[in-house]
Amino acid sequence: MSGLNLQNDISKDDPEMYDLIRAEKSRQLRGLELIASENFASKACLQALGSCLNNKYSEGQPGQRYYGGNEVIDKVERLCQKRALEAFGLDPEKWGVNVQPHSGSPANFAVYTAVVEPHGRIMGLHLPDGGHLSHGFMTGTKKVSATSVYFESFPYKTSPKTGLIDYDELEKNSLLFLPKLIIAGTSCYSRNLDYKRFRQIADGVGAYVLADMAHVSGLVAAGLVPSPFEHCDIVTSTTHKTLRGPRSGIIFFRKGVRRTLKNGTEEMYDLEKKINEAVFPGLQGGPHNHQIASVAVALKQASLPEFIEYQKQTMANAKAMSKALIDRGYTVVTGGTDTHLVLVDMRPQKLDGARSEKVLEEVGIACNKNTCPGDKSALKPSGLRLGTPALTSRDMKEKDIVQVVEFFHQAIVLTAEVAASSGPTLKEFKAKLEDQQVRTKIEQIKKHVEDFAMKFPMPGFDDW
Repeated sequence: MSGLNLQNDISKDDPEMYDLIRAEKSRQLRGLELIASENFASKACLQALGSCLNNKYSEGQPGQRYYGGNEVIDKVERLCQKRALEAFGLDPEKWGVNVQPHSGSPANFAVYTAVVEPHGRIMGLHLPDGGHLSHGFMTGTKKVSATSVYFESFPYKTSPKTGLIDYDELEKNSLLFLPKLIIAGTSCYSRNLDYKRFRQIADGVGAYVLADMAHVSGLVAAGLVPSPFEHCDIVTSTTHKTLRGPRSGIIFFRKGVRRTLKNGTEEMYDLEKKINEAVFPGLQGGPHNHQIASVAVALKQASLPEFIEYQKQTMANAKAMSKALIDRGYTVVTGGTDTHLVLVDMRPQKLDGARSEKVLEEVGIACNKNTCPGDKSALKPSGLRLGTPALTSRDMKEKDIVQVVEFFHQAIVLTAEVAASSGPTLKEFKAKLEDQQVRTKIEQIKKHVEDFAMKFPMPGFDDW
């Protein structure tokens, strides 16, 4: 290339980064990904993501761009919109979609910007009870989430005894708080949501219902869990979890009649313009066209019969994981799962999420610490959030998941041993992990994990 000494190959142009990418590929291949919000995108999705579409600016909507040269990009985005509606069985006369959000949190924030307005009131599931930061979170001394900084947020909670959402308390508090928007969405909740109940509660205060289906969008597309579209006004999602696409975001919004007023006149939805303008120019500049193309590829894959079978296996694997954990004596929050996700309370083992997560990471099992019902602080979680989408993408079945739980159990037994012989702080616990005898035990478990994991294929590029 004139003026630049480039070989157009990352292995030659930047061997340092090339080696890091290969190292991460090795980690993913040799380990077990139990993070419920992670998955493996297909080779086709990654090809679109790494295409020349990355090069184009396309601020605005299809047919109404602020840059020239977007005739092909318009077709790409319209195809993605079409496939998004088709994937969830939506009538384009009743639903519209914006596929430009860069990820899930900006998608949610765009909705708040569009319909709530500054200092408007929002109710979402409390973060320590399984909610997401983008649904609002604050402590007694700090507004942690930007949602709580720019809007007035009030949480609803789960029952400490059952781990289930307390809809009665939500309804009671909504009548006092009078929110403009109620969020039916979770980040760590293993049961199906009662969207009809959310609708009834929202109607009692004249609020919109936003469903954040980021975790379950693939299960919804496959028709295996309740759909939010029947009862909700707006639906957001990421596209990389159970949907198996790239890291991106999406917003669906209703069109037509919202409700009939007491005087008999019909109030129409006016969400399309508000949401589109909140995304751009409100919060973003140019959309990421390579992401949008990759989302379109994932949505086409979601229409295939194999996708439904994959989602069925994901749910079957989650149930097998839950049962195997319970059989091993672990406490699974809510006693099981309806989805792809399992939340394990480590308090009966006299452990916490941070220590358990660290040892699991050391042996090649990736998961994340998470709060459990009854936790007082999101910074000191008692549990572990586990999920099966990624392992299912590697063709694991129920019997394989039982073996994964065995590796999990071995790591937790070691965690308890180390915790019993170390000081009370996490720093002292991590220091104890460097003890030679402990390192030997870690390496023994890790070798078994790697030998097992390497038997299963990993979607993506084979030549990395």
